[in-house]
Amino acid sequence: MPRMLSRLPGLILLALFLFAAPAGAADGYVSGFEDLPLAPGLVSVPDAGIAFDNPTGRIVVAYARGAVAKSAVEKFYNSTLPQLGWAAETPKGSYLREGERLTIEVLGKDGAVTVRYSLAPK
Repeated sequence: MPRMLSRLPGLILLALFLFAAPAGAADGYVSGFEDLPLAPGLVSVPDAGIAFDNPTGRIVVAYARGAVAKSAVEKFYNSTLPQLGWAAETPKGSYLREGERLTIEVLGKDGAVTVRYSLAPK
């Protein structure tokens, strides 16, 4: 029994390491969206957004950040979102699908990017 107790701190640290992934990183999706993937290198910013339904549709605002290039984030969403049924529209960073408009704003500078995702009825 004493030998088992001596291993307990190591087992606790291992468990914390395995289960303490950053918010959004475990499932790979933007917080508040069930089918909007996070671009590589981004993690969701917990408790920074809002989400609610109203009679005309849902409204969601979420944030993610990471040490990536702005162009890499834009390229990822420009190539990924059409595969998920989103049609690009003008202005750049705005997409339409099934009566909803998704706007993705890439803010900051390369290496310190914050992405703002907003969804609203069209």
